[in-house]
Amino acid sequence: MEIGSHPFLSQDEFSNLFGFFQEFEGFEMDSFNSKKRQKGGEFEGFEGYPGQGFVGSLDFGGERAGSGGEIFGVGSGQEQVLKKVGDSVTLFDDQYGGVSRTGELRVKRARQEGDGGVGGNGVQGSGGQQQQRRLWVKDRSKAWWDLCSSPEFPEEEFKKAFRMSKATFDMICEELDSAVTKKDTMLRLAIPVRQRVAVCIWRLATGEPLRLVSKRFGLGISTCHKLVLEVCAAIRNVLMPKYLQWPNENKMSEIKNEFRGISGIPNVGGSMYTTHIPIIAPKNSVAAYFNKRHTERNQKTSYSITVQGVVDPKGVFSDVCIGWPGSMSDDQVLEKSALFQRANKGLLKDVWVVGNAGYPLMDWVLVPYSHQNLTWAQHSFNEKIEENQKVAKDAFMRLKARWTCLQKRTEVKLQDLPVLLGAACVLHNICEMNNETLEPELEFDLFDDEMVVENSVRSVSSMQARDHIAHNLLHHNIGGSTFL
Repeated sequence: MEIGSHPFLSQDEFSNLFGFFQEFEGFEMDSFNSKKRQKGGEFEGFEGYPGQGFVGSLDFGGERAGSGGEIFGVGSGQEQVLKKVGDSVTLFDDQYGGVSRTGELRVKRARQEGDGGVGGNGVQGSGGQQQQRRLWVKDRSKAWWDLCSSPEFPEEEFKKAFRMSKATFDMICEELDSAVTKKDTMLRLAIPVRQRVAVCIWRLATGEPLRLVSKRFGLGISTCHKLVLEVCAAIRNVLMPKYLQWPNENKMSEIKNEFRGISGIPNVGGSMYTTHIPIIAPKNSVAAYFNKRHTERNQKTSYSITVQGVVDPKGVFSDVCIGWPGSMSDDQVLEKSALFQRANKGLLKDVWVVGNAGYPLMDWVLVPYSHQNLTWAQHSFNEKIEENQKVAKDAFMRLKARWTCLQKRTEVKLQDLPVLLGAACVLHNICEMNNETLEPELEFDLFDDEMVVENSVRSVSSMQARDHIAHNLLHHNIGGSTFL
């Protein structure tokens, strides 16, 4: 950077100055030489900026020289050198000092302008006026959500968007109010409860990417992701104990009567089914989540986790087991479930849970005959038990049809997915209890590969009980049979 055209020192002037310093007693040549640099015989300067290393010495020498130079024996030639050096340093300091002070003034002015534009909490602006601090937030349009949340929005359109009526949606918001409400801060207003719940339900219902959900609700992508997980956790903690629980004795008697009216099979307390939810290949234990059957059928590498559920005659879940790897068979998932532990403790006495051929026959699990060359009674039994088992399969179809995100690979992390699936099951129960019908265009054929277990009979007494039921169904013509 060019500072000015004023010369500093010539070679002769520097020699006179150097000789002058040598006359001082105690002057250290090594100290001086360590700071001096020469290039091509011309003086370049000292450490820092030129002249910085000995400005104080020059000031001191100039003061003494001004007294006549008698103390140090300064000659007339040396006085001229010192005077010229002092003038050069003074000019240098003025030029560099001006640059430094100008920079400080610019920074100070910029800060003052910034305070005047943004203001602060208890901070004076450039105009001396107290201003409120504002946090910069990207302006996003909430027109779509404002339209949906308005009272004039059509009921049919709302139900098509959120898979439930406005009354059911309002009931859910009221139930979750205390769990998901946030307080306003000095920087921004909290997101209302209705909008929080709507983000979660819309995400479950459509399976849209978070960037599209963000545009619809006028929120950030990370905010939408956080809201989905928070609301799902609130549903699990607040609503699951109320809307998804194993029936008591009175409720179980009603369920048995309803199932018997469907198929004629007595003491059926629930219908069981296991489905797979596709996931992105996990980072750990990839082989455990690899779904060989889906891969072979779809000709595409598939990974999944399982959801096992027991439903009542209306398709409402009374028990769910979520999150076991997709490589596990239905009977392996059953053995890992809390339902299996409950049955081993004798809590399912005189209750049948109906399943398909992927489950073993046990004292409390009733499954169809899977061997070849069935008798008339066995074939009739298979037809009747299929009617009960279809209740669970149709419930899972409505679960996946209502919450479309369960049909595609989701962006949710594997460790967070069980919470989301549990919330979907709870919301399904609420819709079923409130008679929320499913749009016909959303229905689809649910297909899950069924593998017949190797040891299909785990109890001799249950085998005899199944034969007795099959005999009664055929000879007492309970419910009829298309086989005859």
